[in-house]
Amino acid sequence: MIEFRFPFILYLYIPLILLWVGWTIQGRKRAVLPETNVRLRARLMQQFDLHRVAWKNRLMMLAMVMLVFAASGPQIGIRLAPVDRKGVDLVFAIDVSTSMNAEDVKPSRLEKSKFEISQMIRQLKGDRVALIVFAGSSHMYLPLTTDYEAARLFLDQIDTDMIPTQGTALSSALQTGLSAFTEDDSKYKVLVMVSDGEDHEGQAIDLARKAADRGMMIHTVGVGTGSGSLIPINGKKGIRSYKRDGSGKLITSILNEGILRDIADAGGGTYVRFDNKPANFRAIMTAIDSMEKRTLKSHMYSEYEDRFQSFAILSLGLMIVGMLMPTRNKAQEEWQGRFVQ
Repeated sequence: MIEFRFPFILYLYIPLILLWVGWTIQGRKRAVLPETNVRLRARLMQQFDLHRVAWKNRLMMLAMVMLVFAASGPQIGIRLAPVDRKGVDLVFAIDVSTSMNAEDVKPSRLEKSKFEISQMIRQLKGDRVALIVFAGSSHMYLPLTTDYEAARLFLDQIDTDMIPTQGTALSSALQTGLSAFTEDDSKYKVLVMVSDGEDHEGQAIDLARKAADRGMMIHTVGVGTGSGSLIPINGKKGIRSYKRDGSGKLITSILNEGILRDIADAGGGTYVRFDNKPANFRAIMTAIDSMEKRTLKSHMYSEYEDRFQSFAILSLGLMIVGMLMPTRNKAQEEWQGRFVQ
């Protein structure tokens, strides 16, 4: 395989080819010393080896070809280089209960959450990321990985039909999030819980406090508005209805910020809200960036290696040979000093 650092320089081959073709055509038509006596011209030309002259021109042209190739920055082959990747382990716990279909945040609470999390993943550099989905229960959806493209692909597939058990079991999500971290050292670990906080269990705050005592940081994100919204349910053939309680009354889902703030305070993290304003994740990203980073893994990667030096040296060598190549015909030098009659 070969790559070029400056591929646009290769366009210089076009005028170079045209120049060579022009010289070739014009050289065939041009007569050497056209005004000179035929016998004298023949005698003079005996001093030159036209074959060597042709090779001299070819060497100079080849030198120019190699020079242009070297200037384009060819990169040939691969080499292995060590890379130290520093970062933290970052787990997103995403609420997929039906209340996340509410549309007080456009286009919906869940879609807004997925968009903002995707933007956060785009800004990661070296950190490992994992995804957890939870409703009435929680599940590890994507284990820790540095493949951000895969993480965004998995994130895009999340919907509210993933977990049939409804509810918002925050403590279960925290417990699954804590189990996602494999190493004992907790000071490089972050959990970001994204939920509307509609329901909660008393253990969530205690779990967050214990995690913070071990050096782990827990951030929470509230999705929704204080006025709330009805919970849409898509029926068959695109017919939409809204969720009702046991007595048939429409249910209005309202963001419960209190429990999410308490979890963030207990976990030593930050609480933010995802609403209809853009870039609400800045505070969390700032907190993550300010954390101490560790070397998570040292690995090798392949890359192209610059080879322009070889072609530049070859070009210089061809130029020197072309300039020093003699063109006189030694076999015909005995006539020197004589007068031509």
